[in-house]
This record gives sequence, C-alpha cells and structure tokens, in this order.
Amino acid sequence: MILNVTGLSKQFNHITAVQDLSFSVAEGDVYGFLGQNGAGKSTTIRMLLTLIRPSAGHIEIFGKDLATHRNEILAQIGGVIEKPDVYKYLSAYENLEVFARLSGVKLSRQELMGQLERVGLAHRAKDRVKTFSQGMKQRLGLAIALVHDPKLIILDEPTNGLDPQGIADIRNLILHLSRDLKKTVIVSSHLLGEIEQVATRVLIIDKGRKIVEGHATELFDPAQTIVELETFDNDFAFQQLQNSNWSARLQSRRDSAVLIKLDRAQIPQFHRDLINMNIQVLALRPRHSLEDYFLQVTSGKQHVDTYSN
Repeated sequence: MILNVTGLSKQFNHITAVQDLSFSVAEGDVYGFLGQNGAGKSTTIRMLLTLIRPSAGHIEIFGKDLATHRNEILAQIGGVIEKPDVYKYLSAYENLEVFARLSGVKLSRQELMGQLERVGLAHRAKDRVKTFSQGMKQRLGLAIALVHDPKLIILDEPTNGLDPQGIADIRNLILHLSRDLKKTVIVSSHLLGEIEQVATRVLIIDKGRKIVEGHATELFDPAQTIVELETFDNDFAFQQLQNSNWSARLQSRRDSAVLIKLDRAQIPQFHRDLINMNIQVLALRPRHSLEDYFLQVTSGKQHVDTYSN
C-alpha cells in the first residue's frame, strides 16, 4: 500500500468535518474519492498534503509517518487543489519553469516542452495564462504537479467549472497518468459518472464518515442494483436482515428505508424471504443508475460499513 489512513478526524471549533476515517490506496490505483459537496473530501486531501493538521488519526505514505517525514514524503507527491494557482501574466512555459525551480528540479527546455505536450499545451507554451480557459489552466496545473515526476498524484475536484470537453480532457489525462506513466492517482469528485470511467477503487464519504469502499468493478457491477426497502418498521427489518443470509448485502439504514445490494435475479427470492421474516413491506424499489446508488448511500442519517475490501 502506498497510503494508509487510520482513524483520521478533523474538527473546526464545534464542527466535525472528518470523523474516524480509515482507508488505504495501493500502488498503481486510480482511487476515486467520492462525496457530495461538504462531505469532507477537500479537508481530507488538505490533511494528506499537510496544509492543515488532523485533530486525530495517523497518515502513512510510502511506508513512512507523514508527521515525522513530511518533506521527504511531499517531495514525491504532486497535487492540484481545486483551481490551480498560477502566475497569470507569465506564459505557460514560464510558469512551468518557475515551479520546476521551486521544486528543485533542473529540466531542459526540451523536457519542459515535453511536459506541456503531455497535457496538450505545447502549442500555447508562449501564451500568457490570463488568456487561458479554465480547462487549460487545469491542464497547466497538472503539468506543474508532474514536473518533479512524483509517485503519487492527488487531484481535488479537477473538473470543477469545466465544460464537457474540458471534463473529457482531464479524464483522458488521468487515464494517461495511470495506464501509460504508471502513476498512483487519488482523485476526488462529486461526479460519479466521471469517477466510474477512471477509478480502480472507490471510497464514498458522507458527513466526514466512510460509507462504502471497494473495487470499482464490484461497486458498479451492472448486473447488480441497489434496492430500497421501505417497511412499516425499518429498524425491525434491518435487524431481521442482519440475522439472515442477506446480511452481507446490506448497504445502509435510513430513517425512511433500508438499502441492500442484490443481483437482479435475486430480487424475487429476496421478496419471498421478507414475507417469511414477517417484514411488512410498503415498497421495494430497485435503483438502477450509478447516480441513484451514490445519492442513496450519501443521503441517510444512519450508516453501517458493511462493504469493505
């Protein structure tokens, strides 16, 4: 594992932004970090980059404690936090040259132009950044994050404010980093469809807590669906299901419903078992889209971590 986070928490006065968060990222992963706006994604990423201090918990990167090996670890990380902060009155090439020097890296003109070519900006190398679109600034930010050839790249909402073409460009860059350059990438987003197309593993958080974590191919298996079960007594239904053969399928418990992940072919048998368990069903609603899945598991007040790989 290239990153291990254990019991991470962050409080701002009386507000808990992140609560007892634990997860791990393997070398070579594109690790999707999903959550609604305000879920705690940016706070977590800022703690990973030592921009803010955790209130509790432990972060280990490259097998070393971040608190005691900060400079050594950060030298191997590239990050873009929301909108990249660049010098607007310098050209793309001049920006890259400045940040390379700040990183202590000596690169030739050919190498710097190669970085700009990698992100599709070589043809605008001499243009001032103030003339760039937001998507072009995001690509320049990625070039800057890569200038020192980091092992781990952390991107916080890299598609914020972009048009569909800009989103597609960033998506393709992330895939290039992973597949061609063999980099480990952590990318946070509230756009499930984008994460689905690039991620190998996914973590979903809500209100600062981990809701679900697993391989993207398993979480997003099109043969499976999230079923929303509404009953006269959801607490009773949840307890019955916990003590049944369906316990491993439980996803979360809400005030209004219980969520369970099923193969579609299992739904008829699941319905029969509900009757046999004396669960009075008001509604049984399959949620077929990935957007439904994301919204359902991040909208409840009560959660259980029943799925973890």
